[in-house]
Amino acid sequence: MRWLWAIMAIAVGLGATDRTAHGAERVTILYDAFGRSSALTKDWGFSALVETGSKRILFDTGNDGAIFERNLAAAAIDLTKVDAVVISHRHSDHIAGLSHVLEIAPRVQVYVPGEPFGVFGGLLPADFYRSIEALPPEMRYFGGIRRSDVRTGSLWPQATFVAVDQTKEIAQDVFLLPTVSEVPGTRELREISLAVRTPKGLLLVVGCSHAGIERVLEAAAKVESQLHFLVGGLHLVKASDAESAATAAALRDKWKVEYVAPGHCTGEPTFAALRASFAAHYFYAGVGTVLPIP
Repeated sequence: MRWLWAIMAIAVGLGATDRTAHGAERVTILYDAFGRSSALTKDWGFSALVETGSKRILFDTGNDGAIFERNLAAAAIDLTKVDAVVISHRHSDHIAGLSHVLEIAPRVQVYVPGEPFGVFGGLLPADFYRSIEALPPEMRYFGGIRRSDVRTGSLWPQATFVAVDQTKEIAQDVFLLPTVSEVPGTRELREISLAVRTPKGLLLVVGCSHAGIERVLEAAAKVESQLHFLVGGLHLVKASDAESAATAAALRDKWKVEYVAPGHCTGEPTFAALRASFAAHYFYAGVGTVLPIP
């Protein structure tokens, strides 16, 4: 069926300019559960293509590989022209389309949170277990030989994963910001957000903000104090009206975020609170939306 998606992409893309041309800066929402476009399928999950002018970065890959593939075709996105992939965190609604990405672009670098026991694999620290030398060799790990090359398995052994556990500049003015959740239910979950320094301030793209959006903004402010444009999920899907209003006020008044384009797990109550708080500085970001940097 892949030929059918290719035909769809050509049909949708007729007359459109090459997305790598003209130094455009924009974010295209490729996966979400709400949207106006009839060409893209709505489903729970998140993915966006971030174009910085010099780089094209795929941020997350949605919840269903087949839907992700169709949405890419409908949006006329060519994965062979993607410079890097960022996976915000290990939850399946952000990673399910990765196998498709690797089929099309098998050598692309995939930036993931640094967590050795996660689904992306990793090198274990040499001291990750205690030794008891009195035990016979057959009862000891690796016969009693302490190894420093033990790796955990990955669901994508062919991928070129780059683990991120500290703020990392992956291209000029393009940064990855790691956070670790302390929230019950996702405690110790590692997540990375994408920050792009623009002439107007920082573009910040978030997957779910499991550590709390203010923790993410705190990390972003160390890269650039002017927080210009926030895009993505704030993980307030079940928030009360009071919590949603408090978050909207904090983004506007405390953190001085200029524009917001919330999506995914932000939640309908928080959509409403942010739209009321930011007014003309609130951008709709349903699946299929192309967001220019304001």
